[in-house]
Amino acid sequence: MARNPSRPLSPHLTVWRWGPGMLVSILHRVTGGALSVAGLALLVWWLVAIAGGPASYAGLSKAAAHPAGLIVLIGISWAFFQHLLSGMRHLLLDTGAGYELGINKTSAIATIVGSVALTIALWVNILGVGR
Repeated sequence: MARNPSRPLSPHLTVWRWGPGMLVSILHRVTGGALSVAGLALLVWWLVAIAGGPASYAGLSKAAAHPAGLIVLIGISWAFFQHLLSGMRHLLLDTGAGYELGINKTSAIATIVGSVALTIALWVNILGVGR
């Protein structure tokens, strides 16, 4: 198919400046995929461990308490909170509100800050830090 030189080219990523809205949109897709794959794998492992009895569940608990296991669990919980808050932001945008540049940028930053704060609060509570 021949290209018509009089037609404008579609803008590409090199034309646009990166902003918080673009980051949050991409994070929403990535965290959704991560929750689908890693979250489902963890859920299945947990259910199999419960069905396998005390020895099987002890193996899961040992893996979860390992530093690498904690990193995975903290990452999944952050992905959950990021996806949740970003989904709420997208729901607000679907109503037609929040498209003004200042509000859009603020809400995008708020989802990132909120997801980190909620993850920290959850894990401080789980690990009993400061008790």
